Amino acid sequence: MLKFFNRRFFILFIFPFFLGSITVLGFNPFNLLFVNAFSMSMLFYLVFYVKKKTQSSYRKKPFLKNLFLLGSSYGTGFFLFGVYWITYSLTFDDSFKFLIPFALILIPLFLSLFFSLPVMAIGNFINLEVSSIVLISILFSISDFLRSFVLTGFPWNLWAYSYSWSHESLQILPIIGIFSFNLILITLLFFPCIFFFKIKKKFLFVILFVILLLSNYFYGSYKLNTQTFTKNFEKITFKVVSSGANLNEFKDLKLVISKLIKISEPDKNKKTIFVWPEGVILDENFESREELKKLIKKNFSKNHLIVLGANTQKINTDKTNYFNSFIIIDNELNIIAQYNKKKLVPFGEFLPFEKTLRKIGLKKITHGYNSFTRGINDSVISLEFDGKSLNILPLICYEIIFPSLVENEKKHFNFIINISEDAWFGNSIGPEQHFVKAIFRSIESGSFTIRSANKGISAFISPQGEILKTLKSTETGNIEMDLPILKSKNINTNKNLIFALLLITYVITFIILKKFKL
Repeated sequence: MLKFFNRRFFILFIFPFFLGSITVLGFNPFNLLFVNAFSMSMLFYLVFYVKKKTQSSYRKKPFLKNLFLLGSSYGTGFFLFGVYWITYSLTFDDSFKFLIPFALILIPLFLSLFFSLPVMAIGNFINLEVSSIVLISILFSISDFLRSFVLTGFPWNLWAYSYSWSHESLQILPIIGIFSFNLILITLLFFPCIFFFKIKKKFLFVILFVILLLSNYFYGSYKLNTQTFTKNFEKITFKVVSSGANLNEFKDLKLVISKLIKISEPDKNKKTIFVWPEGVILDENFESREELKKLIKKNFSKNHLIVLGANTQKINTDKTNYFNSFIIIDNELNIIAQYNKKKLVPFGEFLPFEKTLRKIGLKKITHGYNSFTRGINDSVISLEFDGKSLNILPLICYEIIFPSLVENEKKHFNFIINISEDAWFGNSIGPEQHFVKAIFRSIESGSFTIRSANKGISAFISPQGEILKTLKSTETGNIEMDLPILKSKNINTNKNLIFALLLITYVITFIILKKFKL
């Protein structure tokens, strides 16, 4: 039995794959942080073990190849169980079902590169020393940063999100940003390794780390207990609507609009902004439909605005561009404001290498045959409502996972409005994980987030990340709140620069620790 556990196949494939797989328990909805601490600490020792064995029984095998395979196995397990729910979106159209095995295997395999490369980089330097924890934290955090931008980016389940349950600890996000916080948390997850190091005065490192953790916690606790938004602020009434509609229902425009109107329960005398989910209107020519205009005008008044998701088009002389749009309409179906989605989902909303792949019959997964065009318009929407000036940052579905869309916004905004269609991911952990990202965006920006997600979690989220009101993914109905008009706090703060400075600090720390063999 012991011989099996010491075999190359087990060390490089089975065990790291298992360790990567269980990390799903460290994220929402499970939030078992200790699982990720165990997983990453064991990964550290596996890398060290492979380095040690390379000097003996593994000497005939390429060292870097072994490390690459180890990291790939870990990363494949991480992404296979963390994002398996992506394949649910392929079940709604028979023409895509044959792609399920490929998506289930190839996506995790490709993304595993973001684990195999840092594991290869640490291999020659890893020792049972604190300096090695610092170095592997640097490499993993850089890898996560690159994953957020390479090939449109996929910053899903950054390690930082496994700390979503502690709102007190997250209050530092507006100051340092998520990537700096991610670096610190990675260090925390690798830190249990120190208890097995044979170094002098290791308790001093433990005390220092505990002090830093407690300081951050108490800072966050103080901030949560002292900051209120009940005085001296003008307020706007928002009503979030969740229809619980099946995807097929959205193909019948009149049916879905009628359903949303009924659930909205509009009061014609009360000034209200209604927030409906993504993908409500799939008909690009909806503005010309008189029956729809009559339906909206009959149930809503001049005191109302409606936020919703729609497919829109722009006809040029040479081609027609299609957009996944966030629109605001009045009671006469006039478009008051429009934002076109900038972060499109590969294969879901646009088809890479479209000319080639269309020849074999492939198309994007969402409604329509043609790929959506990436929006280039300004993100922040400015409008007047109820005698008040509002700036709204719209984020459509998948865009909520990108910290850069919030942190790099150069214009102040009062609210984040996130509309989403989570029915694509069925009864899986996908909608739960998706919702957590909205909590982080609220805290980072210091803004209220208003979220309407069909078959997902709809909610009002405070600038501190507290869930004020919510509708679960299984619930149909509406929630209403009067929200104060605040200004976002992220302006003129370069979070990437802060991350770079923290990385430099870590590098200096590594050099010092290495010099003293700590």
